[in-house]
Amino acid sequence: MKSLKKIVALTGAGISAESGITTFRDSGGLWEQYDVMEVASIDGWHKNPQLVQRFYNDRRKQLGEVEPNDAHLILAELEKNFDVTVVTQNVDNLHERAGSTKIIHLHGELTKVRSSIDPSLIIDIGHRPVACDEKAPDGSQLRPHIVWFGEAVPLIETAANVVAEADILLIIGTSLNVYPAAGLVEYANRKASIFLIDPNEVTYSGRNITMIREKATIGMKKLIELLIQ
Repeated sequence: MKSLKKIVALTGAGISAESGITTFRDSGGLWEQYDVMEVASIDGWHKNPQLVQRFYNDRRKQLGEVEPNDAHLILAELEKNFDVTVVTQNVDNLHERAGSTKIIHLHGELTKVRSSIDPSLIIDIGHRPVACDEKAPDGSQLRPHIVWFGEAVPLIETAANVVAEADILLIIGTSLNVYPAAGLVEYANRKASIFLIDPNEVTYSGRNITMIREKATIGMKKLIELLIQ
């Protein structure tokens, strides 16, 4: 039996923006509403955990009100003909809800919280809010299961190993400006085909990349045509 070609999709905020998820970077986005270091850094958490908890409660509520879009759904559909792994910088669960089965969340998961002292003590809470004084089973304060600025990215090595095995690398809705995730492209095999879908011009030197300058939903439809060819 012939093994399926391996596709690795590196996804960023752009794939979820079309579902209505507010991004940090876009005009009118969260960076204009919040100081990112106040709500998305370990220092911000230590300084004002109540503010951080409210911020992620709001994000979780919003996530419960949106649905996966065509880009998420097409990516999940690719599993019928390819061995697909999604490596996402997003903390939403839209890939899971679209039907993707192998997902690496580099920056954590919005629908989960964890112990403040034991990173392995993780609790799935869905879309509900977390009280500021809510405790983990070990008695510590519950914190969002998010990788913040100032913290290591635990799954980056796992992601690099997956990218290295890809026959096809898809880069969807990410500007390749956020490290260490942006450095994953360098782990791709030199024989791998690389496609980048983004409506904005993305400059990346050193690799032969097929650019599809469209938003994720349209770009994924065009990608299917290219893969068929």
